[in-house]
Amino acid sequence: MHVPQMVLGSRGAARAPGPRLRPTRRLRRFPTNDPIIKRIWALGMDSSHTEQLGQVLFDSLGPRLMGGPELKHAQDWLVKTYRSWGIDAREERYGTWRGWVRGPSHIDLIAPRVRTLEGTMVGYSPGTGGKNAVYVPVILPHFADSAAFVKWLPNARGKLVLVNAPPATCRPTDDWAENAAPEVAAHMDTVRQELAREWGGRNVRGTGYSLALGGGELGVRLEQGGAGGIITSRPKNGWGTREIFETYNKKTPAISLSCEDYGLVFRLTENNQHPKLRLNLDGTLLGEQPVFNVVAMVKGSEHPDEYVVLSSHFDSWDGSSGATDNGTGTLTMLEAMRILRQVLPHPKRTIIAGHWSGEEEGEVGSKAFTEDHPEVMKGLQALFNQDNGTGRIVRINAGGLPDAAEHLTRWMNTVPVEFKTQTGYDGSPGRPAGGGSDDFSFSCAGAPIFGLGALGWDYGNYTWHTDRDTYDKVVFPDLHANATLTAMLVYLASEDSTQITRQRVDLVALARQDSITAAARGGAGRGFGRGFGRGRGGPPAWPVCERAPRSTNPRLK
Repeated sequence: MHVPQMVLGSRGAARAPGPRLRPTRRLRRFPTNDPIIKRIWALGMDSSHTEQLGQVLFDSLGPRLMGGPELKHAQDWLVKTYRSWGIDAREERYGTWRGWVRGPSHIDLIAPRVRTLEGTMVGYSPGTGGKNAVYVPVILPHFADSAAFVKWLPNARGKLVLVNAPPATCRPTDDWAENAAPEVAAHMDTVRQELAREWGGRNVRGTGYSLALGGGELGVRLEQGGAGGIITSRPKNGWGTREIFETYNKKTPAISLSCEDYGLVFRLTENNQHPKLRLNLDGTLLGEQPVFNVVAMVKGSEHPDEYVVLSSHFDSWDGSSGATDNGTGTLTMLEAMRILRQVLPHPKRTIIAGHWSGEEEGEVGSKAFTEDHPEVMKGLQALFNQDNGTGRIVRINAGGLPDAAEHLTRWMNTVPVEFKTQTGYDGSPGRPAGGGSDDFSFSCAGAPIFGLGALGWDYGNYTWHTDRDTYDKVVFPDLHANATLTAMLVYLASEDSTQITRQRVDLVALARQDSITAAARGGAGRGFGRGFGRGRGGPPAWPVCERAPRSTNPRLK
């Protein structure tokens, strides 16, 4: 695969296609006369490179599935881009992961009528050997227990098993709320909830198996029982969007259909109208492949053993382009480094940009980095992580460290008033990252982390892990602001005269205050995320670090 060359500033620099927005002229009020803050603003807001970078990353390079060649090609491009700016960058190998190459997917209904279906393979799916294969679909029944499921398995031999619930509707909830009579909308909510209970959880339809992130253990057991493959559909609560994850199957295909087409095939099957599907799928499993993080670095001039880290994961699911998860976080950090290289060529502390792989598999790359670089963990002054979509940064979590909150308060009093206002930062120490993004890998060790939370833009319904996470969903004016604010915070953290201490917030007292506040508002207290050492009925505790898996789980190979 050709790796696009892009050296910004040259005549051959990539340009985003179509109409281009002029740089967003925002009012800005600088509370200080710091010339570096003003120059960061000018470079980030008036001459951003995010559109050009994003066009190459999302359109030409595309999705970046863990272990696949597309991720490696994108990492090669990332290193070359950094080096073209005079920034040292390298790929650090930390293990292996199962690899896979996606080829074309063609899925057709050929009986009782002809229709090309909107669908594709899920990640890591075996193909059909580049040949047409005709299948009859069958619905997964409800079973009294797993023994009954095993007894039924011969009925699925050579067939495609529909393993998700039939859609009650393919309209979003807000469309029902806006247009349906109240009693009709309430009934639809009830139907949806019943289907979710019947087809979800760790015991799908009484089989004793779960679907996990796609086919899961159920798909593997069906394959072992002789099924020809599985059909999945995980529609989001939005128009025409669905999640596309992965399968653990090794021989038989796993495909995902749109809500509408899955419903069509399900109803035809349910009503004994004898549907047939023709599949031509090109998917190649590669076995264990080396996996890497990309690490870029500008060495510190006064405190080289103290570190400020820009953090974002680089991998993505491959149902689309990985634009807002987490291409926008990647561009935020990449653009911030470009700006900092120009305004702060000799920072006091070492500045690192960490573009982690394997986040979607459980923060694998960032966990490996913390284990492989104890010197960074020891000297970490601050880590800034962004991983929740394209919107402007509207909240910052200080990771449960009171001194981090004090430092952040000072820094926010230095950046333009507009940034301080939009984040609404109130000086709170927040709480440690509880899992779900790479800041967890650092926060669990008590390191200073700052989670940069973005405005939603309906992220959960339309782009997060979906087949619609593409270039056109990126809100570039907000991305300009995010990279600019991040560059300012990294600059201030690097040049700060004091190092952040690691005294932790009292989580028990914090939970108690949450409960008091929630009770006053008539609601429930805020929960704690994955990784917290909280027993049933016990007090919350600091999250516990998890070891990085250095290869694919043997049962998935």
